[in-house]
Amino acid sequence: MFTRPEDLPRARVVWESIAQTNSRKSMWEARDKAAKTTGSQDPMGWMDYSPVWMKRDYWESLCHRLATGPWQERSQAAKRNRATHPEKNVYTSGSVSYATHNHKLRHELERAPTFCELFDRTHKRKGTDDYVSESARTIAETYDRTMADRYVKGTP
Repeated sequence: MFTRPEDLPRARVVWESIAQTNSRKSMWEARDKAAKTTGSQDPMGWMDYSPVWMKRDYWESLCHRLATGPWQERSQAAKRNRATHPEKNVYTSGSVSYATHNHKLRHELERAPTFCELFDRTHKRKGTDDYVSESARTIAETYDRTMADRYVKGTP
């Protein structure tokens, strides 16, 4: 229960964000389990393997959607992109969310971290000053240049 009515809108935002993340994860796990059970990547073969928490007709509708051209095209394009650019799929955060890194860094610094501090925390190899990829280095350098050009000395 909330102590102040003005806390309710923020609580709703947090609740919806967490529910969206958990829902997405649960859906991925259900698809993954169906694929492993059937030994097939064909969504039409997953129809009989709906999760217990989802109505069967919703699951069947989802399987039909996953088997359609537009979804399959996006899925194949994403697979090609991941295979073509493996350096862009390097993460140093593991399962720790960006928000958690932000919270921890805020606590360590006793102030809100800058974009650069947070980016470095999540894109540099631990214990070194090396970025995880050339792309990450380029983003950091471009950001620094853009901010230096946009905000001359003395400008807040």
